[in-house]
Amino acid sequence: MRTSRHAPGNRPVSALAACLLIVMIVAAWSCKDSITGEGPFNDIVFPDSNISYNALIQPLFNRACSFSGGCHAGEDPAASLSLESYQRLTERVGIVVPGSPDESILQLRIEGRITPRMPLNRPALTENQIRGIARWILEGGINN
Repeated sequence: MRTSRHAPGNRPVSALAACLLIVMIVAAWSCKDSITGEGPFNDIVFPDSNISYNALIQPLFNRACSFSGGCHAGEDPAASLSLESYQRLTERVGIVVPGSPDESILQLRIEGRITPRMPLNRPALTENQIRGIARWILEGGINN
């Protein structure tokens, strides 16, 4: 009776397949359904309606405005507006006027209708992002 032997360092195909399966499961499990605060901001794409503050607006702010060292980060009084949370964004009257993007300072700044245009010293938001923020404000500017 003959048994098969593997050369030292070689593993049966089934062990390799099992390892690959484990790696794929771990990778899939670690995937998130929301956008993180890391990475470029121009890859955040807004739908035409039902804009979620937590899934889209805040991650956009985290990447474009309130990243570590960004103009709108932290409690620094020199930063005229913190964009690190919904509460901080909406604590000043006029920044977001629910239902009225044309009266919201946030929208006017990102469109460049009030200077300086935001984000300052960085690439402008995409047209999709500008429309998305306007839609979110039009939909009530809620913390959803």
